[in-house]
Amino acid sequence: MKKKNTKILLVDDEPDILEIVGYNLAQEGYQIVTASNGREAIAKAKKELPDLIIMDVMMPEMDGMEACENIRNIPELSEVIITFLTARSEDYSQVAGFDAGADDYITKPIKPKLLVSKVKALLRRLKEAGGQDSETLNVGGIEINREEYKIIKDDVEIALPRKEFELFYLLASKPGKVFKRDEILDKVWGNEVVVGGRTIDVHIRKLREKIGDDLFKTIKGVGYKFEV
Repeated sequence: MKKKNTKILLVDDEPDILEIVGYNLAQEGYQIVTASNGREAIAKAKKELPDLIIMDVMMPEMDGMEACENIRNIPELSEVIITFLTARSEDYSQVAGFDAGADDYITKPIKPKLLVSKVKALLRRLKEAGGQDSETLNVGGIEINREEYKIIKDDVEIALPRKEFELFYLLASKPGKVFKRDEILDKVWGNEVVVGGRTIDVHIRKLREKIGDDLFKTIKGVGYKFEV
């Protein structure tokens, strides 16, 4: 994905934030669109179809949480990456944001270098997801073949039981995306058996032991994500 073709929608009611964030990302070659509240964000998102939305949580007219939920219900925007820009770092705020459909958080005060690094990581996820076929993933140098239930890392084949493989494939299909516990249970276990959240924790522990502890990140009170 070329930067000049990558569109980012910035949403914040503070003009200074829009200017600072917009300037730093424009310097990196990204195409920038701005909005000052949630209602305007929805309208701009429908019109511009951005690749990434960076949105403040606390805004007039419509806050970021409600705007995010609305955007997620628009079919052509269902897969857009949404990250909240907020000074609120409490666990409950992040949980609410993920429940609303956000993919990640960027906290204020904003440090330009960290901001750019974060945006590149978020967009890398979009690029990787778009470049994979339905049966084989290649993420962070790890080859994952769903058809053969095979994983190869550093030229070594790693054998995984079925559920561990399916959990790993789900997380690796969208690096950086936070998968909530309910979503994991639904997509990996479905209606096969009644299992609890502890089951996920055990499977994650086994994946960390076999594939790499630093690749799996726990989001307290929410779920897990795979990072490369």
